[in-house]
Amino acid sequence: MTAQLDRGSFTYSIVIPVYNSAGIVGETVDRVVSVFREAGLRFEVILVNDGSPDDSWSVISERAAQHPEVVALDLMRNYGQHYANMAGLTEASGDYVITMDDDLQNPPDQALVLIDAAMAGHDVVFGKFDQKKAAGFRRIGSKLIGMINRRIFGQPADLVVSNFRILRRDVVDRIVASRTAYPYITGQALMYSGARANALVRHEPRPVGKSNYNLVRILRLVVTILFSYSSWPLRAAAVLGFTISGLSFLLGGFLVVRGLATDSVVPGWTSLMVLLSLFAGFIIALLSMIGEYVVRTLNTVSTDEWFHVVQRVGR
Repeated sequence: MTAQLDRGSFTYSIVIPVYNSAGIVGETVDRVVSVFREAGLRFEVILVNDGSPDDSWSVISERAAQHPEVVALDLMRNYGQHYANMAGLTEASGDYVITMDDDLQNPPDQALVLIDAAMAGHDVVFGKFDQKKAAGFRRIGSKLIGMINRRIFGQPADLVVSNFRILRRDVVDRIVASRTAYPYITGQALMYSGARANALVRHEPRPVGKSNYNLVRILRLVVTILFSYSSWPLRAAAVLGFTISGLSFLLGGFLVVRGLATDSVVPGWTSLMVLLSLFAGFIIALLSMIGEYVVRTLNTVSTDEWFHVVQRVGR
């Protein structure tokens, strides 16, 4: 059994993506700073404004000017939560990195629960909410994504994932070095860790406004996972193509027999249908296989910047 580490021996980076949270993010930052100062821990808070159309940037840049531990980054446009998290991970310098939401649904004091769990020797710890305060469609979406994670990333059946998590430095370095054009932090954390665990944490209702995470965003995430980290859609298309091809052979045989046994109403119709069916099936199968190679090549050579930081306040 691994001995419990001393949490005071490490530094911590708290990464918070910010989007349309001008009414609550200031309190979130103040509470995070207060919790970590009272715990006597060395820390930094990295706020990443993901192209918010409201006054979120003004709020977080003000907090960065007030607190020496706070850094605020302003992205050029709205890239999405996982890109904002990646920007924060790239900036983070702590021995452990905690990611959390900007709306106080992840209570800042619960970050200490994640830290204590990580001190048992785990390289990734996900917060497991005692009672999740979220809309029904989000719970359904979480179950769907959980199924995909288990299939693609090998998520253990008894492990619950969430955006409230702590990552050890080596896991963060692997994620940042992966250079994928479509970051999915949860999946990458599963890919690049070996000792994952859950920690039971509180989940509170959002005190101001409503969640920016809707059904469309969940579906986009599902598509990103499937097409960026798995060849399953292409393989399914290939199976469909070969199935169609096989059925085409059967249909062709049927048409040939019928053409020989009866008079064809339209001369050449039988041979035309056989050729069209046969080649259509082969084309689908071949395109699917070529597409798989193209996707793998694109993922390998993709080195474009994921995001662009246009302003920075702090440190």
